[in-house]
Amino acid sequence: MSRPEVQAPPEIFYNDEEARKYTSSSRIIEIQAKLSERALELLALPDDGVPRFLLDIGCGSGLSGETLSENGHHWIGLDISQSMLNIALEREVDGDLILGDMGQGLGLRPGVVDGAISISAVQWLCNADKSSHEPRLRLRVSLGHYIDVWLGEQEQYFKYIQKVLPNVNWY
Repeated sequence: MSRPEVQAPPEIFYNDEEARKYTSSSRIIEIQAKLSERALELLALPDDGVPRFLLDIGCGSGLSGETLSENGHHWIGLDISQSMLNIALEREVDGDLILGDMGQGLGLRPGVVDGAISISAVQWLCNADKSSHEPRLRLRVSLGHYIDVWLGEQEQYFKYIQKVLPNVNWY
């Protein structure tokens, strides 16, 4: 079976059935929790007991957001799948939710959030699901600042993604 991101765009792949299946998988829940904990460590937020305002890019049904809440932080989640966000609402997650495409940019001014995580979402930007989609540009628009900080230039990040996901159709 091929990876979800090559089967259909996320807003189509994560329909009501798939969103519910994803959110109820004990394996997925465990992986999301571990990756979210690690992402928090990598943010290296000050250990001063002050809750931070974090962005969960590609928040889905709020599994990663639960980890943020459990660690005392406030968060806002962005996802392209209405079905995933509906489940997050059903689960009564603590974060605020926005329906949107991370590949179109986040629309936030610098300094609005104290940090951002993205668990199991960036790979969706690497596919051209519409004729207007340019994977390099979508990566740059959504994660440009973070890419520049993390690896330097966007081109280096794109080469890194190509190496990690060699079987992705880039164009």
